[in-house]
Amino acid sequence: MLPGATGGENARLERLTARERQVLVEVARGRSNTEIATSLYMAEATVKTHVGRLLAKLEQRDRVQLAVFAYETGLVRPAR
Repeated sequence: MLPGATGGENARLERLTARERQVLVEVARGRSNTEIATSLYMAEATVKTHVGRLLAKLEQRDRVQLAVFAYETGLVRPAR
């Protein structure tokens, strides 16, 4: 269980593939699709597909909500 995550949030996180988690972390860090594609060595269209799947699987409306979700579940932590 991730620190800060509820049981329901963990269940949603467990549905993600490893690659989707990587993309979620990059989205939470404020990176654009182009930046994510470059850093993870994938096509920008593939990033868009992953973001769409993240929105559906995590039941979020937009990238901002994805970022908030990532921080609230402890998947990403604020830089110190």
